[in-house]
Amino acid sequence: MTVDRYVRAATRDNTRRCYRSAVEHFEVTWGGFLPATADSVARYLADHAERLSAATLKQRLAALARWHRDQGFPDPTKAPLVRTVLKGIREEHPYRQKQAKPLAVTQLQQLDQWLAGQIAEARQHDARRLGVWLRNRAMVLLGFWRAFRSDELCRLNIEDVALTPGAGMSFHLRRSKGDRQAEGRMYKVPALKQCCPVEACQDWLEFLNQPSGSLFRAIDRWGHISDVSLHPNSIVPLLRQLLADADIDAAQAFSSHSLRRGFATWASASGWEIKALMEYVGWQDAQTALRYIEAKSPFEQALMQIPTVVASAAGQPRLTSAPEPSHRALTVQLTLEPQSPRSRKHHQARTVIETHCLKPFEVKRQDNGNYHIKVPATSDDQLDEMMDDLIDEIHRIASDKACWVEALITDPATGQAWE
Repeated sequence: MTVDRYVRAATRDNTRRCYRSAVEHFEVTWGGFLPATADSVARYLADHAERLSAATLKQRLAALARWHRDQGFPDPTKAPLVRTVLKGIREEHPYRQKQAKPLAVTQLQQLDQWLAGQIAEARQHDARRLGVWLRNRAMVLLGFWRAFRSDELCRLNIEDVALTPGAGMSFHLRRSKGDRQAEGRMYKVPALKQCCPVEACQDWLEFLNQPSGSLFRAIDRWGHISDVSLHPNSIVPLLRQLLADADIDAAQAFSSHSLRRGFATWASASGWEIKALMEYVGWQDAQTALRYIEAKSPFEQALMQIPTVVASAAGQPRLTSAPEPSHRALTVQLTLEPQSPRSRKHHQARTVIETHCLKPFEVKRQDNGNYHIKVPATSDDQLDEMMDDLIDEIHRIASDKACWVEALITDPATGQAWE
């Protein structure tokens, strides 16, 4: 029983739900049999090619692959036929990934004023609704100014919050999607003149009057406050309803991620450098940040030198120099083979990998066919993440070119390897 508990803890709840749903869709809705064959998986992809995006189909494949690995069966999703069908779907049905509409600061102000009005009215006439409005205001403002995801808001605990009225607050988030080692992270947010998350959280905590437990809890229609946290899936409909009630246009176009994108958009427009924004939000690499804002340069090397933001003693952000990255000399071994005997696309794949993946790291090709690269990293964790992303990109390019690839990156100085 203890082993099962820790096995479950190793995978995020949302990932587990998505995988279970995907397997059920294949087996129950579509009528497939498990363990599956490569032919049945390919037919499943083809049957849903016009209704589901390539990204959704890849998620379904990941779920099927996980099921087969867990049950000890060969993975049919790695078969050349499946990869070729998926590539054909991407060619025939190009799909642009949707991004959440950012919540503008002016819209945040409009929503906050409306929520403040609802709170004032509840204090006067409808006490059972007071808790809902106090909770919602605290959740929206904290979610925006700390650029939190839905699940991060739902994981916050009262005992991990330290609040100083009029000054700021700090809290420890025990785990999140970006926290690979589950070490937790300390966050700070200062008191603000407008749309203040500190004031909103103080009002909610005083009303809640609980020493511990979930910070943002479910509340029923009669105003009864639950002991359990809100479910992350409830955040999106809740936010959309609030925006619609506050007369904000196109409320259905927003999602909980709109708070995160809204803050990133505001920070970029306010002159925050990318490195500062990465540090504040908790992004580990520049590519993630660049999906949220328009950067002046796409090259990570330039971003590594930008100052980062930290909290001063008063809780206000100030700029300080980022740690100087050290350059790690690494060796890259690539073996590429075409999936079709007469294909020459493995040569194209190698050229694309050299140009797109390795060139930014001052690549030099050695006589034995391997590559020598220099990687700037401020920590071992950052190096691990950069190399994991690099290998993922190499595999993606090889897959697009219908090639098999074996990639091994090693650090001759330490013996560390990534593959």
